[in-house]
Amino acid sequence: MNPSPSPAWHSLSPAAVCESLHTGADGLTASEAARRLVETGPNELRAAPHGSAWALLAAQFKNVLILILLVATALSALLGHAVEAVAITVVVLFAVLLGFVQEYRAERALEALAKMAAPRARVLRDGVEVVLPAREVVPGDLLLLAAGDHVAADARLMQAVELQAQEAPLTGESTPVAKAADAQVAAAAQVGDRRTMVYAGTAVTHGRGRAVVVATGADTEFGRIAGMLAAVPVARTPLQLALDRLGRGLARAAAVVVLVIVALGLLRGQPFVEMLVLGIALAVAVVPEALPAVVTISLALGVQRLARRRALMRRLPAVETLGSTSVICTDKTGTLTRDEMTVRAIYLDGRELEVTGAGYAPEGEFRHGDAVLAEDPLLHRLLRAGALANDARLHRHEGRWRIHGDPTEGALVVAAAKAGLDKPARDAAAPRVHEVPFTAESQRMTTVHADGDGHVAFAKGAPEVIVDCCRSIVTRDGDVPFTDTVRAEVLGAAQAMASRALRVLAIATRERVAPPAPQPSPAAQGRASLPPPLAGEGWGGGAAPASAYERGMTLLGLVGMIDPPRPEARAAIATCAQAGIRVVMITGDHPATALAVARELGLAAQGRLVTGAQLDALTDAQLAQQVGAIEVYARVSPAHKLRVVEALRAQGAVVAMTGDGVNDAPALKRADIGVAMGVAGTDVAREAAAMTLTDDNFATIVAAVEEGRGIFANIRKYLAFLLSSNLGEIGLMAGAALAGLPLPLSAVQILYVNLATDGLPALALAVDPPADDLMQRPPRRAGAGVFNRPLLVLMLVAGVWSALVNLGLFGWALAQGHGVAEAMTLVFVSLVLIQFVKAYIFRAGRHSVAHRPLANRWLNLAILWELGLLALILGWPVLQVPFGIAAVPAAGWAAALAATLSIVPITEAAKWALRRGWLGPLD
Repeated sequence: MNPSPSPAWHSLSPAAVCESLHTGADGLTASEAARRLVETGPNELRAAPHGSAWALLAAQFKNVLILILLVATALSALLGHAVEAVAITVVVLFAVLLGFVQEYRAERALEALAKMAAPRARVLRDGVEVVLPAREVVPGDLLLLAAGDHVAADARLMQAVELQAQEAPLTGESTPVAKAADAQVAAAAQVGDRRTMVYAGTAVTHGRGRAVVVATGADTEFGRIAGMLAAVPVARTPLQLALDRLGRGLARAAAVVVLVIVALGLLRGQPFVEMLVLGIALAVAVVPEALPAVVTISLALGVQRLARRRALMRRLPAVETLGSTSVICTDKTGTLTRDEMTVRAIYLDGRELEVTGAGYAPEGEFRHGDAVLAEDPLLHRLLRAGALANDARLHRHEGRWRIHGDPTEGALVVAAAKAGLDKPARDAAAPRVHEVPFTAESQRMTTVHADGDGHVAFAKGAPEVIVDCCRSIVTRDGDVPFTDTVRAEVLGAAQAMASRALRVLAIATRERVAPPAPQPSPAAQGRASLPPPLAGEGWGGGAAPASAYERGMTLLGLVGMIDPPRPEARAAIATCAQAGIRVVMITGDHPATALAVARELGLAAQGRLVTGAQLDALTDAQLAQQVGAIEVYARVSPAHKLRVVEALRAQGAVVAMTGDGVNDAPALKRADIGVAMGVAGTDVAREAAAMTLTDDNFATIVAAVEEGRGIFANIRKYLAFLLSSNLGEIGLMAGAALAGLPLPLSAVQILYVNLATDGLPALALAVDPPADDLMQRPPRRAGAGVFNRPLLVLMLVAGVWSALVNLGLFGWALAQGHGVAEAMTLVFVSLVLIQFVKAYIFRAGRHSVAHRPLANRWLNLAILWELGLLALILGWPVLQVPFGIAAVPAAGWAAALAATLSIVPITEAAKWALRRGWLGPLD
């Protein structure tokens, strides 16, 4: 029964909705409901069909580098190097299985989304209230709603009595939304503005009502989010893309090496089998066998460090992506703000007081200028009234202050506690005997309390409403009449607070009121049957006149509150700006509130804000032109968030999306990295995101960005070191072949050099300490490779010099009358030592090799170990034969040492030139 396309149910009258869905005041008949259940299907979210586990596993082998390493494994085995072959196989299998587990878990997001559906629902069938599984609810059913209920399906309100719904998981709205059945809502209104609707997966926090189901299952707003989430592909990280490009390049290089070396050898008359074995050995040397291990170790250690800093990673490659992030799209509620309404300002006796402290912790002061008001009687009178006309409770749970009840009322309770006024004690001293509840029509709440020998009434609500109920105002000189001048001053103060995006309440009192007649308590009425619905469009009721208790009141003052920004968020945003990272707010909250918070955090330098309706009016081309300048998006839907993320990514930005609600899930998954909130976040957001903040602290993202940058820097150091070393090996072999010299290295020596280079020294670079200036550098350009031009220059200089100096050493040894075996021994030793020196050269990055040379203790230990192995090969006869080691005179060793040390001044000269900015920054 879900018409397609769906009408704008929120803008239709109750009568029109009932007529369209062929239902009425008694709900559906049981037989009609059964027929519709067959027609529309169960009211549940079904996960999109996934590929089999085997298909996911097979997909892991599509990585070019994995394929190259498998070939390298086979070649190593053919050459008899079983240990190396087994080691590479273990690394490959570890990387493949890790990727499989990550992707399998990522698809659980839809399952978590389905779990948020209400398990049971109260509906009218044949005019009788029945409780049934939520999956059996169908369009046209009449839902019965009361405080504490989860809404089972999207529904148009037929009747609402003081009804409020918590829609934060869906819209990002930080406070419960007042609902009204007869409100006038435009057809184009965003979800957060549809006061006539309740939505699946949200919860009723106050009041009661009836609503006709208009959408179930996949047709609900939650269902649309699930559809978007299923359709969003998981983007490959910049590191994965860069390594894929590198893998393809190395594959081509390996093929060229084999062909060139084999061809040159054959032209010189060398045996085919000998040249083929040598060509394969060189091809293996081109492949960085330890790369998966280095990447995995770097990311895994980064994950551990981030966990200690309260950030949990679901996907290892996402750690590095953080270091590439150029734009952070952040939700407001619960991410930049505390999601804890807090009183910020109080208007009292013509003065505006500042209230310090943030959140629900009852810690803070009341200030007027430099003065701290500790025992002001007027202030205490106002705060006492706000605490008594209040149903919220403040309590401490697991070391954290929490509010049970409405957040706005909770802010008043916390403010009273800051002044030493304990609500339970005040309730006991002045018990409530009567209540005129808040409604969307009256916009006020009034309570009557026994106070001494009489009764007193307290009211809170919208300033313009409370003001109309008052005939006096409190001052230090006593109560004074509420003249037009006073009224204008009060409303002006309220407007001034509202202009700062504060939610303003007025609080008033009336003393010596008549005791109320006995009546059932509101709690007892909470689930009472609703009165029969009125005909036509009158289901929602009308405006409520002031009761006898609300006439002739005395205004105590105004209270301004807001969901405050996290105190550490501003510093974190400033650090992002310093690191070249742009922060954009995307929220479902009101534009004025969003802009005020953004300005307080330093996000809205230009004040450029776009609403969801304005975003709908922009074409893709217009959005592409403006997306780089928009600072705040407000009143947006999940589809809007996804569109903004895609527009930013289309311009080459690496986008991180933070959020905590269901509404954030599609954009979290589509972004290059999704960051979910662990405390206030939903399961859906956490499963869709790559990273979860266990402290919901925006500042933790800054630490994660620094960690990601450090990880990529270490992977870059490793690759630069390795490929420069491989270039030296290949250049040496190719140069000797072109010069008509004997080959300076045997296949066994080449494989050992490759293994020694790719082994512990390379792995040690994966844990190199981060540079001090990481967060002063701009983010890496999207689409950029692993290497920039200056680093390529340094690699070429080091690689080419290594080839030239060793080729020169080989020629010198032959010219001195040394045998080929002696010359090969010198070159073998010199090449290994040069690789070790290069490890320190590339570890230093842009700095001199003398800059903190021993900072990486793991590298120091690795080099000492490798030097011990080299000494063993040179001195133990058992190893001398397979490695072709021959005795060398002292002059030869001196020449090899000189060749080794010559790499230092050459690379230092290159770094000096690069630091002068000839080719841009080195890193």
